[in-house]
Order: sequence, then structure tokens, then C-alpha cells
Amino acid sequence: MKRMLAISDIHGELAKLTALLQEANYDPNEDQLILVGDYIDRGPNAREVLDKVMELQQGGAIVLRGNHEEMLVRAWENREEAFWQKWTRINGGDQTLRSYQVDPNTIFADVTEEQAAIIQKHVDYIKSMPAYYETDQYIFVHGGVHPTTPLAETDPYVLVWIRDEFHNGYNGEKPVIFGHTPTERFHGEGVFEVYFGANNIIGIDGGAVYGGRLNCLELPSKSIYFIE
Repeated sequence: MKRMLAISDIHGELAKLTALLQEANYDPNEDQLILVGDYIDRGPNAREVLDKVMELQQGGAIVLRGNHEEMLVRAWENREEAFWQKWTRINGGDQTLRSYQVDPNTIFADVTEEQAAIIQKHVDYIKSMPAYYETDQYIFVHGGVHPTTPLAETDPYVLVWIRDEFHNGYNGEKPVIFGHTPTERFHGEGVFEVYFGANNIIGIDGGAVYGGRLNCLELPSKSIYFIE
């Protein structure tokens, strides 16, 4: 059985991702890597992280999408200026645009043809990402699962955005490994360790972009690797 390694909420922190894979001694020939969403926004190297994620997928990694990838797709494809401004001013999209050499104060109409081609490539890639990955033993998802709706029937939007309803209401037999919610919300301020909930939920978002740490959960051993 392959060792499984789960990482979530990289948020443009390419150096931390690279260091974490080294810390965990990741070997694509021996290990199954599962990336659980939020590769972009807030951190400095969103574009480069997406390129790295594509490379890791080509090497066998499972790549899931997160709510920040959803926001990029909506901002880029729907051309809603209000949403574009919300994404760039509140949700960290300004840092993502900078990684594409785009002025974060611009609007979508001012993006050059060359910049647009690169962004479109990544948008198309994001749209190909599934919202969850399920094995015989585990469920991997960015936000969480709905407590009463079958996983395969759940709106992908729910899977990347859900929080409290999942945290408090899940009681399934399979452990759910998720990101999206920094683990200090469960442990208390400033504590970013992996969260093992009594109701079979395992939170791995260590708030790396907020001064926390980037976590990697090894399964089935439940060993933890991290980079601060």
C-alpha cells in the first residue's frame, strides 16, 4: 500500500511547498500525493505554484480544487467588475495578479493578450480539477462534505466552501481530510497543528500564509510533517 501524503492551502507559498515535499521525502514512485486545494491568492507565487501543481499531477499527484480557485475562475470568466474587485481587494487576488505581472489595481479589460493567455491556461486547468477524492478508507476535499447529502450528489460549490455545518454535523465512518479552515479555529489562536476531530474529521490547513505552517499529513500512519 502506498504512503498517502495530503497537503492543503498552499496559497502561493512555493518555497514552503518545495521544502515540505523534501521534508516528507516525497517520492512520486512510492507515494500518493493528494493536494487539497487553495494554491493561489494571498501569497507571493500563485502562478508558480500552479505550474508546480501541474508538474506534480503529471508525476501522479491527485489535485483537487479549492474555493480560491473557484474565485479566480468566476472573476476571470464572468467579467463581473464588482466580483473582480472583491477578489482582488478582500480575498488575496491582488497577489495572484502580481504573480502574472498584472497590476492588481487594473480590471480584467486591461490585461494584455500575453498575460491573458497564461491566465486562461490556468483557468482551464482549474476547471478540470475534481472537487473531491474518495478511497476505500478516506475522503479528501477542500472545504468539507455535507452531513446529509450523498457525496456524489453534492454541489461542488458546497464541497469547497462549507465550514460549520460540516465541522459540527459530520458523523460518517470514513475520515474526511480537509483544508479551507485554518486549524487554529479548532485549537485556539496561534496553534496550527493538524486537527483530529472526534467526529472523524481531520483538518490540515495550517494557515501557512498567515504566519502559521504548511502541514503534510501522512496516511495511514497519521505522521505529520510541516514547514513554518
